[in-house]
Amino acid sequence: MDVVDLRNFYGQPLGKVARRIIGRGVRAQWRDTSGQRVLGIGYTPPYLGLFREEAERCLAFMPAAQGVLKWPTARPTLAALVEESELPLTDGAVDRVLLVHALEMTNDPMGLLREVWRVMSSGGRLLAVVPNRRGVWARTDTTPFGHGRPYSRSQINQLLREAWFSPAGWSEALYVPPVSGAWFLRTAVAWERTGATLSAPFAGVHIVEATKQVYRAIPAQRRARRVLVPSLEPALAPTAGV
Repeated sequence: MDVVDLRNFYGQPLGKVARRIIGRGVRAQWRDTSGQRVLGIGYTPPYLGLFREEAERCLAFMPAAQGVLKWPTARPTLAALVEESELPLTDGAVDRVLLVHALEMTNDPMGLLREVWRVMSSGGRLLAVVPNRRGVWARTDTTPFGHGRPYSRSQINQLLREAWFSPAGWSEALYVPPVSGAWFLRTAVAWERTGATLSAPFAGVHIVEATKQVYRAIPAQRRARRVLVPSLEPALAPTAGV
């Protein structure tokens, strides 16, 4: 989706509710980022504001295919347009990475995660917000969560492991259906509490935290079986002139 469409969604009542609910889930995973270098990839301005005042630095990288908007609007910009496969950072430059509207939108999720792994410090933590394949939001294309590729819990778990991350924490959000009626949105808190209490499988998004694997397991290579050549039986050879 275009960055303008994303901005417009979060400016609508339904987008504001989604922002508030997901923001609570993100904050619950990252309660303190003091002294940390936080990087957001995708469309993260609605959520990076949670950490901007306490983190050492806070940057927003927006993929070239999506576009970029100035963020924050009233301060010196902290946003940049980037190629997701070539982030303009040195190895180990950031401590935490937040992915929102990123994994489901990219054509190369593995390449994106490998690049995130490169720029993350050895004790780095990744937090990804991805649409739930079983949720109602993934089936509604009037919101950003209905675009791109949604994931099941097992799919995102496998993807993270293949990209050298270890999933460490899981939660879900957006149990409220994507209905824009004002009277319905006022019941959003009740939907969230009920869904979380029942561990309902139809949440709109997964919020998964993962840590960087510094020492990765290398699959063992099978030894090539040695082909044994049978020994030759001794034989008498005639001597010349005899």
